[in-house]
Amino acid sequence: MATAISLAERGVQVDLIDLDPEWRVYGAGITITGPTLRAYRRLGLLEPIKEAGAITNLTRLFRYDGAHLKDLDEPIIEEGLPATGGIMRPVLHRIMQKRVRELEIPVRLGLTVSALENEAQGVAVTFSDATTGRYDLVVGSDSIFSGVRDLAFPHMGPPEPTGQGCWRISIRKPPGLDAGEFFLGHDNPCGITPCSPDSVYMWMLTEHVEREEFMGEEELFVTLKALLKDFGGNAGWIRDNMTREDWINYRPLAAKLQPRSWYNGRIVLLGDAVHATTPHLASGAGMAVESGIVLAEELAAADTVEAGLQAFEDRRYERCRDVIESSIGIGNLQLNHRPPEEHAALLEGALSRLNEPF
Repeated sequence: MATAISLAERGVQVDLIDLDPEWRVYGAGITITGPTLRAYRRLGLLEPIKEAGAITNLTRLFRYDGAHLKDLDEPIIEEGLPATGGIMRPVLHRIMQKRVRELEIPVRLGLTVSALENEAQGVAVTFSDATTGRYDLVVGSDSIFSGVRDLAFPHMGPPEPTGQGCWRISIRKPPGLDAGEFFLGHDNPCGITPCSPDSVYMWMLTEHVEREEFMGEEELFVTLKALLKDFGGNAGWIRDNMTREDWINYRPLAAKLQPRSWYNGRIVLLGDAVHATTPHLASGAGMAVESGIVLAEELAAADTVEAGLQAFEDRRYERCRDVIESSIGIGNLQLNHRPPEEHAALLEGALSRLNEPF
């Protein structure tokens, strides 16, 4: 949607397709760092995000038992721009959908592509409903398990497991919580992100163990409650107050910076399809939104589509590489039970680089 918005605002005719027939997104919250808020401001969506989400200029670090360690230095990177915040994913999705509709971008749902063929100055597309079309450019931003990547980029491969899994729970806000919180020093670090005046989501990272069956709702609830047994502070409050009605999710983590080139003829990848990361820097969505904006900017500035695609890749590769390598590095510190001070140092350094212009 960020790519479609950025292109349409520059007068490009865009067709947007989405595999989900109801155009949904699953129900966890999302942390929105300052750099991500900056990207959303470029899309004109900062104010509705501030109104519907929770904005703060502070993130607090705690030891897992609730002892306060330090407050993260999160400087304001642009005048009038909050340092960080959070919002529920379905709410953010609706904000972006509203902008797509305002721009009168055609949207086709329950649809993907089944074949792509580069032609002179364009791409022949066969859709999964057997209809066809021809486009000057095809942008694949279709998840970490990208079908566009499988069709058109044989030199790329599937995402690589990192050895960790991520738990998420959406729940009412603990009394007195007024900022994001990280809990470190435990084998299973966790964090809390305010997402509205009365709701938060909490994440926890654990070592992933392969199993044959997905966990059902009861096992998710019982297991997460047990994983939180050592925690104090607001993480302990969530353990003691969580109910079976709260939304709980667990997923193994995978990441990969795909090898260059990120475009093949007039087909290009962005987002998780080509620079999938883990949640350690809360920057997966932010990197995708930035990439959509940069792609539109470079296409508008270039003399040819191919030159614009090369400029896009050149501008995005190192920034995405830093985010992915730093995120995996933080995960490795956690898997190797390194002290929380090492986590904080790597986290602060990476966040500082993220604050630089994109």
